[in-house]
Amino acid sequence: MPNWLIPTLTIFLLAAADVPGVERLHSPAPIPAFPAGEDISILPSWIPTADDDSQTPSSQPSQQKKATLQDQSRLDLIRYVSGEFAKATKPLPAGKEGFLVYVGKPLSTELLDRAVATHGAAVNSGDNVQITRLEFRDHTIVVDVNGGGRGKKNWKDHIQIGMGGVPTMSTSQTQTGENGPPGVQPGMGSTLFLEFTKAVPDLTPEELKQILAPFLDFSRQRSASVHWTDTLPPEMKKAIQDRRPAVGMDREEVIAAIGKPEHKVRERDAQGNEIEDWIYGQPPSKTVFVRFQGERVTSVRQFPQ
Repeated sequence: MPNWLIPTLTIFLLAAADVPGVERLHSPAPIPAFPAGEDISILPSWIPTADDDSQTPSSQPSQQKKATLQDQSRLDLIRYVSGEFAKATKPLPAGKEGFLVYVGKPLSTELLDRAVATHGAAVNSGDNVQITRLEFRDHTIVVDVNGGGRGKKNWKDHIQIGMGGVPTMSTSQTQTGENGPPGVQPGMGSTLFLEFTKAVPDLTPEELKQILAPFLDFSRQRSASVHWTDTLPPEMKKAIQDRRPAVGMDREEVIAAIGKPEHKVRERDAQGNEIEDWIYGQPPSKTVFVRFQGERVTSVRQFPQ
């Protein structure tokens, strides 16, 4: 072997032997750890998922809204929907059975036509109608139109407290309040039963009107509170515009301001004068008590203050 080849081979062998050592000096690339049983996405990260912030606006409010109807929302529905006028876009059946609406599902016009054919039409397409009562149940909102088809008032509305605290039954009925406006007879209208798959969710007045849109058109109707407010004294007109009851109002003005009450309590004072309390809300949540003596409001109290 030539002498010049020995140094060359020696240098080559030393360099080759050092390569593994150099490689061991580099830190290996980290290997990501995945929890057991977790799916590994093979799609690009920019594709939105169900929990991504890039959801459509229509899906976001449903996540932010409360699961069940809140007391304040219930009060708002009574204030701003009960008493409102609309134009019927479909005939509605008479009778206490009314018509059952499954909220979130397409309207079955075949079932509606069958109900109208069986029980007769209490409301025809194109009629001007009024929402005269709302009733809230666990999974249902009951909507009476033009007095409803049930023709029966809540038994609590007939109770009076006589002298000595003894309950007595009252047979007198007013033309407004639960019976609707003058000329509307309970039992001569129609009733819609809005059925939800779960508990009644938290709704705004506009959302409830949207649910009723297949039957009633509110868009071109004036609010119940503005038909005659221009004829009222300025202080009463402003109270109605501010949606608040005021001392001196009659029953129609209170209904125009805050809607129909959820409960009524009638009693007599020590002098034998009849007193009627209209109760909005449910303790311990915000509750408003409007007291009538005769035909006028004598006091308005709110709890908590």
